[in-house]
Amino acid sequence: MLSANLKQLRAERGWSQETLAEKADMHRTFISLIERRGRNVTLGVVEALAHTLEVDVPTLLTPIHRSDVQSPRTIK
Repeated sequence: MLSANLKQLRAERGWSQETLAEKADMHRTFISLIERRGRNVTLGVVEALAHTLEVDVPTLLTPIHRSDVQSPRTIK
């Protein structure tokens, strides 16, 4: 959830990975790895990203409901 939420919140602000990295004082490749689920992060990193994006920590860690995502079909 963190990776998808991070990517969506970054995109909503019109920020590139590089811009977010600069604002959060992190490396762009680190942001890229987080978004690709290629990196485990500490709570400190989550807090820093939340602060940079001006959201609370739960916003980064809970599913964001997207209207463009269809609910799964039930097989009978």
